[in-house]
Amino acid sequence: MTAAHPHDSEVTSIALEARDGDRAALEEFIRATQRDVWRFVAHLAGTAAADDLAQETYLRAVRSLSSFRGRSSARTWLLAIARRVVIDQFRRDSVRPSHAGVDDWQLAAEHAQPTGLPGVDEAVALGDLLARIDDDRREAFVLTQMLRLTYPEAAEVCSCPVGTIRSRVARAREDLVGMLNDERHDSGAYSAG
Repeated sequence: MTAAHPHDSEVTSIALEARDGDRAALEEFIRATQRDVWRFVAHLAGTAAADDLAQETYLRAVRSLSSFRGRSSARTWLLAIARRVVIDQFRRDSVRPSHAGVDDWQLAAEHAQPTGLPGVDEAVALGDLLARIDDDRREAFVLTQMLRLTYPEAAEVCSCPVGTIRSRVARAREDLVGMLNDERHDSGAYSAG
């Protein structure tokens, strides 16, 4: 097991203790991983759904913790569960009619407003750009570039070959650079020269 994140081996040890019935370890495991799980599901499904999807991820993880053997890092195992939760939600949403309400639109507009907090506007801009790229590319990019999983770990989460992850990340980077160049050109920040 290669640790992509400095605390992966520690988190995995905590998960194994939780699996063996240590309730304090379970709480510690959740605290240690909840930021990554929330960020991952938010990038895949949007911030409005992230809290519910993260909660569902932990419900499933706790139910299946007894089968966790530590063959991969606990973080990789948990993010694979989070991915399945998001996929299941997409499937449920695709068979249910959607109703766009004024409240949803107003909430989205409020979230799009600049906050003035350092770094927040850049994070919102990155989130907007990521939302515009292909789902598979976004998923691979978020796992490797933002959550710092290794390519093999990301491949395990996505159930695909490592080469596919490498290709998706490269294409995501190309997409993002292209969109940034387009925005600079459209805003006049690009000088023809």
